[in-house]
Amino acid sequence: MTIPITIEFSEGTLLISTPPGSEAPMEQWCVYDSRFNCWRCDASAYAPIVEYLYRNHIPYEDTARSYSALNLVLREQRQPRDYQQAALNAWTAAKRRGIVVLPTGTGKTFVAELAIASANRSTLVVVPTIDLMTQWASQLERAFGCHVGMLGGGSHEIADITVSTYDSALLSIDSSGGKFGLLIVDECHHLPGQTYRHIATAAIAPYRLGLSATPERDDLPDNQLEELLGKICFRKEIDELEGTVLADYTTERICVELDEEEFAAYHASRERYVNFLHRNAINLNNQDGWKAFLLAVARRPGGREAYRAYMEQKRIATASRAKLETVWQLLKKHAGSRTLIFTADNKTAYEIGERFRLPVLTHHTKAAERKDFLDCFRSGEYPCLVTSKVLNEGVDVPEAEIGIVVSGSGSIREHVQRLGRILRPTPGKSAILYEIVSFGTSEYSTSDRRRQHRAYERPGYLPM
Repeated sequence: MTIPITIEFSEGTLLISTPPGSEAPMEQWCVYDSRFNCWRCDASAYAPIVEYLYRNHIPYEDTARSYSALNLVLREQRQPRDYQQAALNAWTAAKRRGIVVLPTGTGKTFVAELAIASANRSTLVVVPTIDLMTQWASQLERAFGCHVGMLGGGSHEIADITVSTYDSALLSIDSSGGKFGLLIVDECHHLPGQTYRHIATAAIAPYRLGLSATPERDDLPDNQLEELLGKICFRKEIDELEGTVLADYTTERICVELDEEEFAAYHASRERYVNFLHRNAINLNNQDGWKAFLLAVARRPGGREAYRAYMEQKRIATASRAKLETVWQLLKKHAGSRTLIFTADNKTAYEIGERFRLPVLTHHTKAAERKDFLDCFRSGEYPCLVTSKVLNEGVDVPEAEIGIVVSGSGSIREHVQRLGRILRPTPGKSAILYEIVSFGTSEYSTSDRRRQHRAYERPGYLPM
């Protein structure tokens, strides 16, 4: 009797035992583990290994797979939009493995529902926040009329369809990685990080779907996400869906000048900070430049003073008096329009909130208070919200028409996400994203970096 190859799931890995004389080339995917007298590899190698064995008629015994074939039917009778159907078709053609890139507010969750119905396998959906976890779970329960498990926020229940936060998925995947045939990762640009990538490598799921509006990362090679989920199989950008799925929009950059006092203080602080960089041969344009700066701050003479100078020149540029006056003028110009004001830091957000008597959302805002603020914004009771980075992603933001970027990082992703927050369509709507920049400061080059996206390279862009 021929002893078959055996495949076993073990703490996020596969243990593969091969009989003497087996010709299966396990070294393609595995390393030999002499402690267990078998081959070992990441669980994510499950699909290519099983496919190879099946195609070459090599007998095997599979105890790794504990996910189920389901019989799901979408209860919602709405027809997918053309681009949603095209996204599903492209993902299916890619052997149900790949990344779909769609702007915020274009129905990525519905694409995921179509994918779940198509694959009909036990599914794990991974999302960044507890808020999104509950939103996804509620929507999937309505879509399929079945109970949906949740991992996170005090819940720990695995069902045929389960929604988890990234953190909870990371904690549970070593024990549950064999229970899902489809892995869906929302905001999948977070996945390739050193920690979260384990969610993908420790799951056997042969079918994988990544969802993001901006999948690229400046700090990691592009192929890392491809290795974890598959290639980008479908992509639509904001400008391609403007005026149909998304609202018409314009973007306007408003340059303001520091007053004399601010100008003198800014350049004095910047000179101290830049001189420290030069003395210590630190180039912030290098990948490890910022890390080198922080190490030098802690170890070199004048480091603390240089860091204080860096923070002071940044504070002056990002929250100048002229900026706050411009915010007030824009609020008066668009009185009655629902407006989101974005800042790079909590301090500036609270300063704007206090000055203009506006509600402020930061990561310090309690969940109940956040819900109340968003409900009041949705109803129009609060026409304006101020936020630092909380609304960039991971929160279902009600319809807004005006966005005002007071300050932000050089991240293209962050800037595109902020634009996406004001593009939910309503009849006759034309959204405007204002970006207020302090002229003659380093903030101007930061603005240039974050605008390097096709959503801003269009006739509606006013480089004022």
